[in-house]
This record gives sequence, structure tokens and C-alpha cells, in this order.
Amino acid sequence: MRKTIKSLTLLTAAVALSASTVGTAWADIPFDRPVTGNATYYDAAGFGACGTQIDARTQLLVAVPASYWTTANPNNDPLCRGVSVRVTYNGRTVTVPVADKCPSCDSGHIDLSQPAFSRLADTALGNIPVTWSFVRS
Repeated sequence: MRKTIKSLTLLTAAVALSASTVGTAWADIPFDRPVTGNATYYDAAGFGACGTQIDARTQLLVAVPASYWTTANPNNDPLCRGVSVRVTYNGRTVTVPVADKCPSCDSGHIDLSQPAFSRLADTALGNIPVTWSFVRS
């Protein structure tokens, strides 16, 4: 009986620590706070930072700056769980799920998939000034 109680106590502590760590990181995402920055686009295919197959030539998605990621293994990052980015340019808005990390982007720069960028502007522009924010999806 003592061994069972001790095991349950350790399990409860581990679950509580895990839940509090995830909750803290989720709480750190600046939801609904507009960022003035810029957007570029990419068209790579393969595995995104969230550990899923992506194709930026055909899917609506976004790669967000590395500075917003909070875990060593991005597959476990809260950004990969129900977080999208709402992007506005020139009166047009698109909302796309976070699926990738942009290691070279500064904190205001996002990298949209080609189809997401195309919903806002002609890809010939390559780099556009935008307002964007994290939203729950």
C-alpha cells in the first residue's frame, strides 16, 4: 500500500509539473496583440517545426520567428497546438495556422506560405509591410 501511495504521489507531481510548464508557455503567447512588421513567403516542402508534413507551395500556413518558441523541441511547443496568425495587408486579411519556425526572422517578421502570401499581395512583391497577431484557432 505504501509503495502504491508513493508511486501515485510521484505521478501526481509529474503531471502537475508538466501541466504547469505547458500552461506557463501557453500563457506567454501574446494573443491578440498586434505586431507591426513584415511578411515574406516561402515554398519549401518537408517537415515543419511542429513535426508535421508541410508543403508551403500548396498549404496555407505560417512560419513564425524563433524568438516566440519556448521549448527546446519545437514539436512540443505551445505554438503547435491551436495557434494561428492573423495577418493584414492593404485591407486584406488571412488567418493561417502556425506550422513552422523562421530561424532568420526578427520578432516582427513572419514567413507565409506562398498561397497565404498570395491572398494578401502579388508574390512579385516578395516582402510586404503587415500587421499580424497570434490568435487561438
